[in-house]
Amino acid sequence: MRYFILLIAAVSLLAGCVNQLAARQAELAQWVGRPESQLVQAMGVPTRTYETGGLKFLSYVEQRVDIIPGTPFYGDPFWNGYGGGFPWYGYGGGFPPTVVNRVCDTAFTIEKGVVRTFTLRGNACG
Repeated sequence: MRYFILLIAAVSLLAGCVNQLAARQAELAQWVGRPESQLVQAMGVPTRTYETGGLKFLSYVEQRVDIIPGTPFYGDPFWNGYGGGFPWYGYGGGFPPTVVNRVCDTAFTIEKGVVRTFTLRGNACG
């Protein structure tokens, strides 16, 4: 039963991420077909720009660092010799905190001064 509840929680969390990504894509889609000047006026100066073959690429990079807290683990009597567990299993330090660098690169393709497409890349876009 506990695993079923964890599975439901994991699926719900994943569904939340998908909805956030869809919402972000819908928000960015409003810029397609609009002038580059309006995009820059609303979003600010891009992090990077690149021009080639008559196209211009405007890249907006967002970064953040998340710290996932560690988990202490001091043992479970069920797994420590009671009920058939290994006597050495269950004592120790758990897991240390984890640092995760999150990045989202939003790139707009500009052709003749008009936004044509956009792309999202990274682990923080959704």
